[in-house]
Amino acid sequence: MHPWQKNHTLSSEFIILGFGDLADVKILCFGLFLIMHLVTLAGHTTVVLITLTDSFLQNPMYFFLRNLSTIEICYTLIIVPNMLANFLSRSQHMPFLGCALQMLLFIALGGAECFLLLAMAHDRFVAICSPLRYTLTVTRALCLQLLTLACLAGFALSLTLTVLIFLVCFCRSLEINRFFCDIPVVLFLACSDTANEVAVFLVCMLILLVPFLLLLLSYGFIIAAILMIHYAEGRSKTFSTCAGHLLVSLLHYGCVIFIYSRPKSCYTPKQDKIVSLVYTNVTSMLYPMIYSLRNKEVKGGLRRLLKSRNC
Repeated sequence: MHPWQKNHTLSSEFIILGFGDLADVKILCFGLFLIMHLVTLAGHTTVVLITLTDSFLQNPMYFFLRNLSTIEICYTLIIVPNMLANFLSRSQHMPFLGCALQMLLFIALGGAECFLLLAMAHDRFVAICSPLRYTLTVTRALCLQLLTLACLAGFALSLTLTVLIFLVCFCRSLEINRFFCDIPVVLFLACSDTANEVAVFLVCMLILLVPFLLLLLSYGFIIAAILMIHYAEGRSKTFSTCAGHLLVSLLHYGCVIFIYSRPKSCYTPKQDKIVSLVYTNVTSMLYPMIYSLRNKEVKGGLRRLLKSRNC
């Protein structure tokens, strides 16, 4: 048995290295990412309030958008506060079970977001390709069912992944060269276990590639339907209803597929840390801006919310 392998029990601790190589600019980075975190929370909270209180924004598209922002708020709170604390310390110790819990929660929320983006693509597909059947097909009951299914699927697959990863033996040191307990970096510390690595890879494909391919298929039909509209103004107006969702989906899936669809042998600590920083901080901050800038109804809802606060 490898010497490291003997001591790794539930009472062991991982050491989150975080940004120890940025000692000279830690305070600057802390301030920058704190501002980004507050902007992210403010943006998503505003989306939730607008779509919850505005009577003009009670259709299925905004129901899904509200829940997407809720997931993003929870996802951000699981990762970013620990990351900010890491900027102020040389290293951060995290208990074995704490690391497993963080991984379970962020995979569950990330998986739910993947499936929810697919549900939103289905909503846009029906709205654009079968507009006369939209109100009969996409009912509130169906929306609740799709949301419940997305959350349950995300949690079930997350639980499977977390158990598979933390059942392996760790033969390297318990130093995590990331700012949170992410799949590739924890798996990198494990002894060679081909069966578990293949199983983890297959579950990641189930969460990422299958919904992404179905989402692309939906948008293939949507774009084909839009191109059949004879008037340029009609095409532009129709595409604007789904452009924000398409851009958010590409940003989300692009980053996570890059991180999680590669085998352990392709793990690159510095490059992967930067990509993780982008999709946990930058893209999450951009989502409310993308939806509000591309959507007149959301901007109208924001004006009405601000007006009601001033009265």
